[in-house]
Amino acid sequence: MRYDKGMRYWLMKSEPEVFGIEHLKQRRIEPWDGVRNYQARNFLRAMRVGDRAFFYHSNCPAPGITGMMEIVKSAYPDATQFDPTSPYFDPRSDPQNPRWQRVDVRFVRDLKRLVSLREIKNYPELRDLPLVQRGSRLSVMPLTERQWRFILSVE
Repeated sequence: MRYDKGMRYWLMKSEPEVFGIEHLKQRRIEPWDGVRNYQARNFLRAMRVGDRAFFYHSNCPAPGITGMMEIVKSAYPDATQFDPTSPYFDPRSDPQNPRWQRVDVRFVRDLKRLVSLREIKNYPELRDLPLVQRGSRLSVMPLTERQWRFILSVE
C-alpha cells in the first residue's frame, strides 16, 4: 500500500444489520449517511478523496474491524436529513444551511480476518485509539498513520 503525505486515516462504524461490509461489497460505492453527532460530522467534513478508512462492525456479537474503504467523494449534504420517511430525518435542519454531511466510500478489500474490539483493547500500541477511550461512542474517528499501519500488521 502506498502512503501519501496528505492521506488521512479513519475508522467508521456501522451495524452490520443496517449497513455492513457485505452491503458495500455488493454496491462497491455508497454514501456514508445517517451520522447525527456533531464531532463525527466534523470528521466527515475533514475527509478528502483518497483518504482510507477501516469499516468497523458495531453493536453485534463480534464487533471489530472487518474491511477497508476509500473516500471517493468529500463531504456534501446528507439528503436523509430532509426526508420525513427516513430514520435520519432532522426537522430542524435547514435546506439552505444543511446541518448534516455525508461522504461516498468505495469498498477496497476485506481484512484477512476480523480484528476484534477485544483484541484492539489489548494492544498497547492502540491505547490512544478513540475507539477504546472511555465514553467514546463516535461512529467516525481519526486514526494516526501509526495506528493504521499497526492494525494492518496484525490482520
